[in-house]
Amino acid sequence: MNTFQLTVATPDGSRFQGEVIALFLRGADGDLAILAGHVPFITSVQAGACRIHLPDDEERSATLDGGLLTVSDKQVTLLSGSFAWDEE
Repeated sequence: MNTFQLTVATPDGSRFQGEVIALFLRGADGDLAILAGHVPFITSVQAGACRIHLPDDEERSATLDGGLLTVSDKQVTLLSGSFAWDEE
């Protein structure tokens, strides 16, 4: 399955960096699913749930308080004021 590089950062530092299959979260205009090869764009992100699907078929969930999502050819960056894994 195709993957892309995801970086999640907060003012406290990096919260995640690695290869992922998919990112699910709520953008400015509704729910988003980001997959490898997604068209490049930038959008604000609403506070709420975020799910990351990893290459080993693991899925991790987190809560964020909004932010900015930047999607380019092979790199996706999520900047948020806070990002907390649900299992922590």
